Amino acid sequence: MVRGQPMKKLVLIFAAACAAYAFQGDRDAARWKQEAARVTIIRDDWGLAHVHGKTDADVVFGMEYAQAEDDFNRVETNYLNAMGRLAEAEGESKIYQDLRMKLFIDPAELKKDYAASPAWLQKLMDAFADGLNYYLYKHPEVKPRVIRRFEPWMALSFTEGSIGGDIEKVNLGQLGAFYGTAPVSQQPAAQEFDEEPRGSNGAAVAPANTVEHHALLLINPHTSFYFRSELQMTSDEGLDAYGAVTWGQFFIYQGFNARAGWMHTSSGVDAVDEYLETVTKKGDGFYYKYGNEERRMVATEIAVPYKTDSGMSEKKFTVYRTHHGPVIREVNGKWVAIRLMQEPIKALTQSYTRTKAKDYKTFRQTMELKANSSNNTIFADADGDIAYFHGNFIPRRDTSFDWTRPVDGSNPATEWKGLLDVDETPHLLNPKSGWLYNTNNWPWSAAGESSPKKEDYPVYVESGSESPRGLHAIRVLENKKDFTLDSLLGAAFDSYLTWFEKPMPALIKAWDATPDGNPLKAKTAEQIALLRKWDLRWAAGSVPTSLGIFWAEDVRRRVGGGRRGSGSGDDPFGSAPADALLQSLLAASDKLAVDFGSWKTPWGDINRFQRLNDDIAPRFDDAGPSIPVGFPSASWGSLASFGARAYPGTKKWYGTSGNSFVAVVEFGKTVRAKAVTAGGESGNPASKHFNDEAKRYATGDLREVYYYPAQLKGHTEREYHPGE
Repeated sequence: MVRGQPMKKLVLIFAAACAAYAFQGDRDAARWKQEAARVTIIRDDWGLAHVHGKTDADVVFGMEYAQAEDDFNRVETNYLNAMGRLAEAEGESKIYQDLRMKLFIDPAELKKDYAASPAWLQKLMDAFADGLNYYLYKHPEVKPRVIRRFEPWMALSFTEGSIGGDIEKVNLGQLGAFYGTAPVSQQPAAQEFDEEPRGSNGAAVAPANTVEHHALLLINPHTSFYFRSELQMTSDEGLDAYGAVTWGQFFIYQGFNARAGWMHTSSGVDAVDEYLETVTKKGDGFYYKYGNEERRMVATEIAVPYKTDSGMSEKKFTVYRTHHGPVIREVNGKWVAIRLMQEPIKALTQSYTRTKAKDYKTFRQTMELKANSSNNTIFADADGDIAYFHGNFIPRRDTSFDWTRPVDGSNPATEWKGLLDVDETPHLLNPKSGWLYNTNNWPWSAAGESSPKKEDYPVYVESGSESPRGLHAIRVLENKKDFTLDSLLGAAFDSYLTWFEKPMPALIKAWDATPDGNPLKAKTAEQIALLRKWDLRWAAGSVPTSLGIFWAEDVRRRVGGGRRGSGSGDDPFGSAPADALLQSLLAASDKLAVDFGSWKTPWGDINRFQRLNDDIAPRFDDAGPSIPVGFPSASWGSLASFGARAYPGTKKWYGTSGNSFVAVVEFGKTVRAKAVTAGGESGNPASKHFNDEAKRYATGDLREVYYYPAQLKGHTEREYHPGE
């Protein structure tokens, strides 16, 4: 009996713990049920959620629940990535990716930030966690890969919504080389010139340039497909926003309300700096030089758990920091520390409050937080104002240093000196041109002759250049005074390919200059005859589009010309040997013939949209159903972007990035909008909303947005409270 008492005691303790957990679970469930009763979700006939609640927090609860219904895997995956926990789900190959995140994302610090947040923001974070946890409670069949309970502070780990944040600029291979031996799968592949450009298009048109005298806005993010959901959030506290929401976040990232709209494009702003630290070892620690001092390097241990075939394991790292930030690599004996924006409370505040801005003044006030580090912003409102804001977090620096390279960390002159005010950054309000845009290019052409002037700003405000898309945007926006919602949409899908303006004449000139006796001339005569007539426009039924793009892909490999999507199409083809240009044309023709039976293959037979499952890394199958897409990669100057290529086992090219959400918005007495989402809203292949927008997406046939309750009449598929 005596020997059995400890076991009996253990059993009692375990039973008490279970009872306490059950009590907590019952208490949570009762609270969640009360929250759910205050929320109504209406699913329209495209499966899109229109979420209404009494308070903003109620709406956040409901929209998180709705997002989890649509694609819980993507919600969880975004937070696994944001918190550095992917290896817990996907194994050893993600260790260094997790380490990179953990250098900046510390749960202990985020919990402190949560405690320091204003009460209204805490309520939203509480509702965020409650909505996801209630979904898991009501759907026990859903098995999270890692996160079985969401905590409010987790919202502070993922505050912006961009597809690639500042932290991801840290090179994984170099990080692995510094802190350990990274597996081969961690080493980044060599940068290839044909890498698909990522980014977005945004444009605004002033009332003076429109038929109805209302401001217009184009919202066209280019991301990997299915990266965001589409929904509406309305509350009795004034929230009334519609648009694209990055899975798991509780704010409309790119969208509009009844009075104003906003579109973010990836910025070329320099908001991240690297510092060369002079380091010496003394005793049991490392020291780095700073001015006349030697400061002790901060060393901490980071543990990265990871999944194995036999269970969980863990890899520990001793990581180092200076006052500039964490050390991420070594260069010629110098340790490199990185400094970037770390303002989670401000960033989350800005991301949410801008969704309630009703005009330029209130939107501008959100920009004063200076916590959007990687985006330019296009804005339009019902007052007729249109505006451009450049990257919103720009450290003030000494321009005598080259900030495109690591600077001397021992020199105090390289310290940041606060942040540039909004007025000190490239910006526009109601330019004389009557239009403005950004396509991830520099801002110096944002409004034609009304654009900001490069010489008026420090060089570090912009590291990019012009692009074929930028030239195309100017082409469709300038000198046009009769814009409508539909004609702005037409401009967004204009089929001209600006990249070919110089290379294609160079090819034809090369053929003309080739002697008749050269066999290449005869073998490419029919192709050249067809390309002479090409108007440089894409179309699903166009053979010249296929031939031109296959030639361009090949000629870049033969004669160079830089990374895909760079420059304005003036690659050095004019000075390339004629034989090289014609050899590429012949090679492109042969490849088309081998892969598709004839070089006279229409572009839509090659360029396809296919959605077979909801895997984060999709698979493709030529034998499976797919549909033609006319618009190609943004590399060639197409504003509508479809980043496609062949995959192992396929000949056809399948898209995985580019146009992911497209909307055009008109701000009159009431707001009117059209939109389309790649594939469909649901991540469930069994749902009719998994692929119901595919044909509209492929053809640019946007559907009407049901923004007002009256518009939902006759288009309501289901109305319910979360949990029903």
